[in-house]
Amino acid sequence: MEIKLTAADKKVIKTSESLYPIMQKIFLREQEIDRNREHFWVVGLDTKMRLLFIELVSLGTVNKSLVEPMEVFSFALQKRAVGIIAVHNHPSGDLIPSKSDKDTTDRLIQSGRLVNCHLVDHLIITETTYVSFADLGIMAELGKSDKYFVSDEPYYHQKKMLRQQEEMILIEKEKMALELKKAGVLDEIITKATGLSKAKIKKL
Repeated sequence: MEIKLTAADKKVIKTSESLYPIMQKIFLREQEIDRNREHFWVVGLDTKMRLLFIELVSLGTVNKSLVEPMEVFSFALQKRAVGIIAVHNHPSGDLIPSKSDKDTTDRLIQSGRLVNCHLVDHLIITETTYVSFADLGIMAELGKSDKYFVSDEPYYHQKKMLRQQEEMILIEKEKMALELKKAGVLDEIITKATGLSKAKIKKL
């Protein structure tokens, strides 16, 4: 269900702080009917980080909402969004991200890479406050996760190929450094020629 936005709402979302007042207003309105259920929204952003849409993706139970990446990104792709922010509430009022919250975020990050639509942040909100996964450093942490890597997908295949290329380049540099070292070339010159550190060269 798409949320109706005013002209004032459709602004640039520079930080989680700029999004929360908009989400708080929507949350308070929806709380009148479904106060004790988890709500999960997706917020769409354009190339300039302007707010395109807010869609209620899932209305769950008191402690769980079912969220599938396909449903989340279908809205984003239809509206030509290049980035999204996930937002949900905890009816208990607890703002601590759960294991399930992090797992959902991880899946959305990886899915977003495949469809070229970046998950910018994930907010947990209450009637009076919120927490941001980006502000807590969770987004950066999950960005390094390989839990949902799929080796035969283009993005991950490309990433694997890049890793292999980097390893091959490093091997070639070490071979060159070893040859120069055997020839009596100074470590400082070998460092400039190969880009390897002096510590690395001494171990060869």
